[in-house]
Amino acid sequence: MHITVCGLSHKTAPIEIREKVSCEHTLDEAVKVLLDKSAINELVLISTCNRTEVYSVLNDLEAGKDQIIDFLCKKSGIKRNKLEPLIYFYEDKKAIRHLFEVSASLDSMVVGEAQILGQLKDSYALANELQGTSAVFNRLFHRAFGVGKRVRSETPIGESAVSISYAAVELAKKVFQDLKGRTVMIVGAGKMSELTAKHLKDQGVKSV
Repeated sequence: MHITVCGLSHKTAPIEIREKVSCEHTLDEAVKVLLDKSAINELVLISTCNRTEVYSVLNDLEAGKDQIIDFLCKKSGIKRNKLEPLIYFYEDKKAIRHLFEVSASLDSMVVGEAQILGQLKDSYALANELQGTSAVFNRLFHRAFGVGKRVRSETPIGESAVSISYAAVELAKKVFQDLKGRTVMIVGAGKMSELTAKHLKDQGVKSV
């Protein structure tokens, strides 16, 4: 058995590729499809605007890797020879270390942002509900949640961190000085867009 992570993120792929690979709005369906793969014993899928990662326990390393990459290619509609160079695949200790780095927000676009831990918990909860996790991942992911919480409580990592949505609004304030009474258009309809809209309303934006 091998613990693995296969995916892409803001570090490896441009946003137009990440959007095509994203399963954010069809997460339950994607988890079910992956759980039907013969090489996958356990699985957690996280998909946000900045990353799509398939954490899995594989009974056949090469077959599992091939099945997951094939899924990502079919989901995105991107040919394998174009997508595979953007994908990372870690196994066992490297995969576990990566999961801990993600949960601690060390791998985030904005290091220290608090959203990723909640997103990871939601992804695990869905996988658990769909019977995608068992002894290995139940233990591993709860350990990862503990690592994320401990890093935030015992280090200054989150003191100056902001979410990407908050950072975008702060940048807009620097450009336009005052956002009160302005009309703003947000491109996209994901969770990050919702948070951006909330931050804009807090700044007195007239219409979003």
